[in-house]
Amino acid sequence: MALKGVTEGGTYLLLLFLLFILKNLKSSRPPKTPPLPPGPKPWPVVGNILHMGKKPHLTLTSFAQTYGPLVSLRLGTQTLVVGSSSAAAMEILKTHDRVLSGRWVPFVSPAKSLEMNHISMSWSVECNENWKYLRTLCRTELFSGAALESQACLREKKVKDMVKYLSGMEGKVVKIAEVVFATLFNLDALKRLYYLRGRGGDGGIKDRIGRILEAYATPNLSDFYPVNSTLQGLQKKSEVVLERVYAMWEPIVEERKVRLYALQELLTAGTDTSASTIEWAMAELMKSPECMTKVHEELVREAGQDLPKESQLSQLTYLQVCVKESLRLHPPTPLMLPHRALDSCQVMNYTVPKNAQLVRPMSWEDPLKFKPERFLSSTLDFKGNDFEFLPFGAGRRICPGLPMAARHVPLVLVH
Repeated sequence: MALKGVTEGGTYLLLLFLLFILKNLKSSRPPKTPPLPPGPKPWPVVGNILHMGKKPHLTLTSFAQTYGPLVSLRLGTQTLVVGSSSAAAMEILKTHDRVLSGRWVPFVSPAKSLEMNHISMSWSVECNENWKYLRTLCRTELFSGAALESQACLREKKVKDMVKYLSGMEGKVVKIAEVVFATLFNLDALKRLYYLRGRGGDGGIKDRIGRILEAYATPNLSDFYPVNSTLQGLQKKSEVVLERVYAMWEPIVEERKVRLYALQELLTAGTDTSASTIEWAMAELMKSPECMTKVHEELVREAGQDLPKESQLSQLTYLQVCVKESLRLHPPTPLMLPHRALDSCQVMNYTVPKNAQLVRPMSWEDPLKFKPERFLSSTLDFKGNDFEFLPFGAGRRICPGLPMAARHVPLVLVH
């Protein structure tokens, strides 16, 4: 009996010892990695490509309503994480801005090559020293307050030329996009570039820039699978258009000693997007007589019968909110340029894996209605400080040309 009692006591001690070890092992384990954000179940091989449809920004908005503000998708072999709320945007563009500030570069872009990537601002894979240097040049030399102020008279002269041209076209059909594009482009040394535009069947500089943007926006198999697919011919198409654009800009580059690709990025981003915004604003105001009347009344009240000067733009409050509403309803880049995770991190209690792409559509109340009044009582600005209205992005990847666009767009629109 005594031996049996000792044996049972030893068994109990052994069990306690094992439980103690298991408890310590459990407490010493690294915490379990949070899962990927929820999303629609991917198909084999193609993933969620077939789910995207022809209007991916609307599809992603629908996914956000089903799965929440953070959604993950598989596009071929690539992971895509979509943020669709101001809270998600804040975590991506502020809290984890350093880790998530990498850039995912499409195969069709020349910046895919290392040789071109180091002189690119938009497509630089990381915010490295070269990128910082280019951004500093833009901030201090091109888009500083002093630089923009020194060009105010020139901008006012060019918009007056536009008004004079439109007056001569009374009763005729006018392509607003072309007139606006020419006005934005027709500044200082850049006007020579526009005067060099082609007269043949391939159109001018606007047409060529449009073709570049179209090539960037077209889904490319090479972006979804780790193969250099040439079936679609998008890379060749992009290269041909770029060569034609470079040929038009060569004299200016030789004169000013500016690198071609950096110039191409600045002019492509700075003209087509602003022209698109102005064209959409005009279209929405023409469809909304009440809003157009309010703009006219404000213009007469603040500027009288004269054409307004650039210094008066800040007084045209209703015009400014019309610009904001146009950017909200018709953003030039609906999903913005995709970010890339430089390392794995946690966003809203989910894991964003390394090298995942990140894009950001947003949802609004009455999203398809043109209602400038929604911004009248709002503190939302172009700089994305509240992470709800981000037409120019936010964080270290915010558009460097924002100060210029904030002047160009309302000035041309009001005239």
